[in-house]
Amino acid sequence: MTIHPSPQLWLYDTTLRDGTQREGLSVSIEDKLRIARRLDQLGVPFIEGGWPGANPKDVQFFWQLQEYPLKQAEIVAFCSTRRPNTTAETEPMLQAILTAGTRWVTVFGKSWDLHVTAGLKTTLAENLAMISDTIEYLCSQGRRVIYDAEHWFDGYKQNRDYALQTLEAAIASGAEWLVLCDTNGGTLPHEISQIVESVINHVSSVNTQQPIPQIGIHTHNDSETAVANALAAVMAGAKMVQGTINGYGERCGNANLCSLIPNLQLKLGYSCIAEHQLNQLTEASRFVSEVVNLAPDEHAPFVGRSAFAHKGGIHVSAVERNPLTYEHIQPEQVGNRRRIVISEQSGLSNVLAKARTFGIELDKDKPAARQILQRLKELESEGYQFEAAEASFALLMYEALGERQQFFEVKGFQVHCDLVEGKERNNALATVKIGVNGKNILEAAEGNGPVAALDAALRKALVNFYPQIATFELTDYKVRILNGHTGTAAKTRVLVESGTGSQRWTTVGVSPNILAASYQAVVEGLEYGLLLHRVKLTV
Repeated sequence: MTIHPSPQLWLYDTTLRDGTQREGLSVSIEDKLRIARRLDQLGVPFIEGGWPGANPKDVQFFWQLQEYPLKQAEIVAFCSTRRPNTTAETEPMLQAILTAGTRWVTVFGKSWDLHVTAGLKTTLAENLAMISDTIEYLCSQGRRVIYDAEHWFDGYKQNRDYALQTLEAAIASGAEWLVLCDTNGGTLPHEISQIVESVINHVSSVNTQQPIPQIGIHTHNDSETAVANALAAVMAGAKMVQGTINGYGERCGNANLCSLIPNLQLKLGYSCIAEHQLNQLTEASRFVSEVVNLAPDEHAPFVGRSAFAHKGGIHVSAVERNPLTYEHIQPEQVGNRRRIVISEQSGLSNVLAKARTFGIELDKDKPAARQILQRLKELESEGYQFEAAEASFALLMYEALGERQQFFEVKGFQVHCDLVEGKERNNALATVKIGVNGKNILEAAEGNGPVAALDAALRKALVNFYPQIATFELTDYKVRILNGHTGTAAKTRVLVESGTGSQRWTTVGVSPNILAASYQAVVEGLEYGLLLHRVKLTV
């Protein structure tokens, strides 16, 4: 295989169309606009906005961008070739495309003869006319055209000559890019590289008065090879890479730009986006996942929270000496960070490294460090999980060092649930007794469940002493049964995530009593929040 290095590689993001075809993903016009502007900041040159005319949302989206354009990126409208046995200039769909007002239009057409005869139910010759007529018409209206050759690789393998004729029709009609699409996601990297190189050689030999288009690649992830396939295409000479943020897309998704960009730029030396924009990649990935209301993939390469997390003691010890031992790039290059994970598999190196992240310098030769490690292993054997609850581990360290500040003391609590059959909402009432600065406070509060009521009662009792608590909120609550074979006597682990909007922290509680486990996690969440903000007693 011949490798054709290129100083410039063009990124084409299709999150706003392909990405939104993912099952369970839905976005509003405002969501699409926010994502488009974030991708613009990231430096993506082409952003596919959707199919104008296919639905009112996409029409409004393009109108909004006409009024408030992007700063760097080209927004691209997407459509198919005209219908069989019509003309492009009378095709209503293409009028909607022109109304969208974009400089670039991506047109997809059929490359696979099976789709022409079985899907479109037309002749192979008419399909070629549909490609030519559509592209010629759009070019005559001042548009620049990217041609997406749909099902290219399947079509090429089944009927090579006809597939190449579809590209020749696009070239002769004025397309500036030919994007080869692995629409079914079933092609493997070695096939991709061979076919892309063959296409480049064929296209360069086409006798046409039009400029020779450049080649792009569009891959789907049905065989878990979308990123590898895109890389193989680039190394074979493709100059445009299409994909989506976080790999969102129909079925198994599309090529993940969050993996492609750093691989192309940091590993292969291509110029995709500026260095200061590459540093924003992790934040952009999480931003998009928040907007589309999907949990981020914590184990995603490059941008996942666990991408540079180290748990095994030997790993941590080595990374502390030289990060290259277990990290293939510097996390900061993609805006991520190294994390030292604490668990029962931890060694002393983990404890020392994790302590430093909290500003605590432990001496490995002093008893405190080993006492913390021993206590960690004891608690994890009882069902605690500190790798997901670093705030609780911080409190454990402060306690072992004799430095845990006691902001308040919970002297008792009761929870009463009013369960009425047939009611959609069953209220709970919690009563708590706490001690603060020598004063005993008794408070009660209601909630739509026992944990919500307990949380509300604690805040109500404490807020006069620590006003900062009013800014804390319980943002997530997870329950796991640890030994389900014991039935109702099973031990429960509760993870509570708290935050202030800009900061988040997680605490853990374990008990056979779900309320006791919840109480422990909620109380530690409030305690760590006060510690984090260095809150002082005001009463």
